[in-house]
Amino acid sequence: MKKVSCITAFSLAITLLSPVMCHADNPVVQTIYTADPAPMVYNGTCYLYTGHDEDGSTWYTMNDWRCYSSTDMVNWTDNGSPLSYKTFSWAKGDAWAGQCIPRNGKFYYYVPVTQKSGGMAIGVAVSNSPTGPFTDALGHPLASTGTGDIDPTVFIDNDGQAYLYWGNPNLYYVKLNQDMISYSGKIVKVPLTTAGFGVRTGDSKRATLYEEGPWFYKRNNMYYMVYAAGGIPEYISYSTSSSPTGPWTYKGVIMPSQGRSFTNHPGVIDFKGNSYFFYHNGALPGGSGFTRSVSIEQFKYNADGTFPTINMTTTGISGIGNLNPYVRNEGETICFESNIKTENCSEGGMDVCNIQNNSWIKVKGVNFGSGAASFDARVASNTNGGNIELHLDGPSGALIGSCHVNNTGGWQTWTTNSCNITGAKGIHDLYLKFTGRNGYLFNVNWWKFNPIATSTK
Repeated sequence: MKKVSCITAFSLAITLLSPVMCHADNPVVQTIYTADPAPMVYNGTCYLYTGHDEDGSTWYTMNDWRCYSSTDMVNWTDNGSPLSYKTFSWAKGDAWAGQCIPRNGKFYYYVPVTQKSGGMAIGVAVSNSPTGPFTDALGHPLASTGTGDIDPTVFIDNDGQAYLYWGNPNLYYVKLNQDMISYSGKIVKVPLTTAGFGVRTGDSKRATLYEEGPWFYKRNNMYYMVYAAGGIPEYISYSTSSSPTGPWTYKGVIMPSQGRSFTNHPGVIDFKGNSYFFYHNGALPGGSGFTRSVSIEQFKYNADGTFPTINMTTTGISGIGNLNPYVRNEGETICFESNIKTENCSEGGMDVCNIQNNSWIKVKGVNFGSGAASFDARVASNTNGGNIELHLDGPSGALIGSCHVNNTGGWQTWTTNSCNITGAKGIHDLYLKFTGRNGYLFNVNWWKFNPIATSTK
């Protein structure tokens, strides 16, 4: 048997609640708790970097960052952990909210960590790949003021000048140099005026609404500063400017306080002609302000560039295009799931593990075209195995095939199993439902369908 510690009360709760949650697409990750979303668009793919709240946390217990990727915004591939606080030799903990950005063929990840010497500071890690691994670019902090050095956000303007903002309760920025790992001039403390960041009431220590979690970007010659506001519970507000360094004008609330998490953290992108708002809440079983989950809403800017009010939903968003089942798809590419986990795979990347009887994975918007003839799956098992039942549009929907998995001799001893398929045509949500005896059944690395042969006459 695999180690029992892999199974948690969280995953069991997903199973108990699956009849209610099986049609939800938010939160976008259900295998672990995630927080502080930082989306990045690169080469036609949206990469989603998140923090990782440890199971059962009663504080911000966060040891590493995670990376997910999608080309359709609904099916997300788990790329594992590209970076840990342990990567920084000068850090002793606290992998809190960061942001990654590409430049000159490299990827720069700005993150806050607690120093061994005490206090938090902003570090920067670098990689040749958006999915890592990242390494410490400096061997020491990039920036530190001694007060509230958390939640960095980074942006490169049209003229090539890069800016790094961060901070709670203050808001700071520096102008990064071309190398992205140093800066020119001094750290600037942004004047938090009530005209720029709204009026806070009932708090003698702070006059403005700005709290933390800034997200800085530019759209149509307007600079946006989106941030967590108002204290506990937080909501998301924003300010705008005609300059990357202000002065700022307060514009209002985007997302009111909602959900079980008393914090929030925004991320905003345009991707393939659509605008998306990322945030976190406590929507999963066991969720709270310390066990949070990332979600996404699609929205449209008002004609003048202002935000509409955006509310949290469980339904999520519509996909962009459809998934091709006739190429290799990673098992850890998931829209929604019930009672599975992911882990590092001996063949590279990640695999799906902790599969038990009646666990399932939903993959949204699969285009089978004129029909599938067979199905292949890369699997491994150290027990009696089980079955991969393939259903359309629900875990109990039309059964198009069933692929049996035997004991392969180990949890990382991989083999490719196949089965015939009937009745798979057109566009459907695909459910991989796993059945078998009690306990862990098998692991899945990847899967693919094979199309019905077409006549060449």
